[in-house]
Amino acid sequence: MSAMSAGAPRSLASSGQKSIQDILHPLSAEESALNPGSAAEKDLILPNGTPVDTSSPASSSSLLNRLQLDDDLDGETRDLFVTVDDPKKHVSTMETYITYRVCTKTTRTEFDLPEYTVRRRYQDFDWLRNKLEESQPTHLIPPLPEKFVMKGVVDRFSEEFVETRRKALDKFLKRVADHPVLSFNEHFNAFLSAKDLNKRQGLALLTKMGESVKYVTGGYKLRARPVEFAAMGDYLDLFTQKLGTIDRIAQRIIKEQSEFLMELREYGPVYSSWSSFEEDLHDPLEGVSGCVSNCSSALEELTEDMSEDFLPVLREYVLYIESMKVPTDVEKCQDRVECFNADLKADWDRWENNKRQDFRQLLTGMADKNIQYYEKCLAAWESLIPVLQDKQEAEGETS
Repeated sequence: MSAMSAGAPRSLASSGQKSIQDILHPLSAEESALNPGSAAEKDLILPNGTPVDTSSPASSSSLLNRLQLDDDLDGETRDLFVTVDDPKKHVSTMETYITYRVCTKTTRTEFDLPEYTVRRRYQDFDWLRNKLEESQPTHLIPPLPEKFVMKGVVDRFSEEFVETRRKALDKFLKRVADHPVLSFNEHFNAFLSAKDLNKRQGLALLTKMGESVKYVTGGYKLRARPVEFAAMGDYLDLFTQKLGTIDRIAQRIIKEQSEFLMELREYGPVYSSWSSFEEDLHDPLEGVSGCVSNCSSALEELTEDMSEDFLPVLREYVLYIESMKVPTDVEKCQDRVECFNADLKADWDRWENNKRQDFRQLLTGMADKNIQYYEKCLAAWESLIPVLQDKQEAEGETS
């Protein structure tokens, strides 16, 4: 049951302006020019302080000789598959937390084994994202779900909250795994394969505020800032406003649906109770009670779909836009601006493609869910017609 529905959440057992598409992007450079050897020269340190000996290529060029496992919709080779599932609650004297199983299948030679299964908690994902920001400052890093705030959910250990977070974490890893550069990052390799990543002594091991890349709200300030990136910023501002409006309206719809659902649950039993006092009207009244009950179930499903499938996608893209703010580190590397521009342009194109696919699927899915809701309600009331007809015929015969 959705957290927005009437029932209490269950506890857990032990994602006029010129069109962007019309703007030319005559920028090209190799990503390796920005960080020549910097990532490879540093020892990889996990959140628990343990060094990990891993290696990965600095670019996506080594993809060319990989064994192809599958192809995605864009025809790109995929040789790395990641899923997040099986959340479990852990209780200790110091804290209570949730871990998730992360399963990896790959044919990449950077991994010692073709398959890995590890357990990770939220702060491990947070560590990974910080490391990606540090080591790949010119790329757009996908967002994580919010750590503490999730509207409509009070208990962060409830099944609804945990499942919503699991889906978002799964989407995060899949976006990184599908990226031609981020997926080869050494920290990502360690996150997927290192068994001792979750052996930590406390919560203060991450120092993201002191180490992570800082972002500015107005975009980066370069003397020769390309016009197209200004247009991108304007588009993101407008897109954020639209998403905010849709989110507010969707929240209001869910609230009204939840209130209507509570009324329906009280409304149906009235007819059932009434039928016990009306022998002649017993069958029609019971029929109405059954119709209202079926409509209640259909409305509950629709409300859950909006809460668990529709709203999380909107919020993921709001967070995604925040993560697309350009780092101030770019101001320190004016001689590599062209490289930065090329990386940003490539990631922008990838983001736009993901956005089109995600929202096409989101809106089509919601249309189907609404059609199914009304079809169920119509079928429920149509099933009452034969009962009323039989009652009418019986009354005609007696008269």
